[in-house]
Amino acid sequence: MNNDIKKVLISEDEIKEMVSSMGKQISEDYKDKNLLMVSVLKGSVVFMSDLMRSVTIPCEIDFMAVSSYGNKTESSGTVRILKDLDRDINGYDVLLVEDILDSGKTLNYLMDMLYARNPASIRICTLFDKPERREVDIFADYKGSSVPDEFIVGYGLDFAEKYRNLPYVGVLKDDKH
Repeated sequence: MNNDIKKVLISEDEIKEMVSSMGKQISEDYKDKNLLMVSVLKGSVVFMSDLMRSVTIPCEIDFMAVSSYGNKTESSGTVRILKDLDRDINGYDVLLVEDILDSGKTLNYLMDMLYARNPASIRICTLFDKPERREVDIFADYKGSSVPDEFIVGYGLDFAEKYRNLPYVGVLKDDKH
């Protein structure tokens, strides 16, 4: 797998630092709130597991699985819900946890859908932000780092379900995607 990586963009240590910093800020911002962290599967599972351990206040977790990419490098623009939440979010302060925010179409769709369920609030936490690719007016309330418009993998990010288990984030060689 390492041979498929053109360059390491963000090291394992840099990721740990970003996640720890976001966890501290979320803990401060959500003290005295009813925090429900929602992982958008599959990409955010690695980030979510580390982030929730960095949060020092009581919180609950849930998961949603959506698909808009398939085995392609570009979003199809069509969002399919593969797994919905297991609970009623009425009154919860929902924090959507995503691995990367690029076009914004998926999160925009999820925000609209979840707002209809009467949460107290909804915010977005993303480890990586790719603002050059944004196609809708959406932003992350918490973000680890902005990344260039290159195809990145590792730390949960994949290409065709591979490379998620890399402990760092790297740029995938052009001939590999």
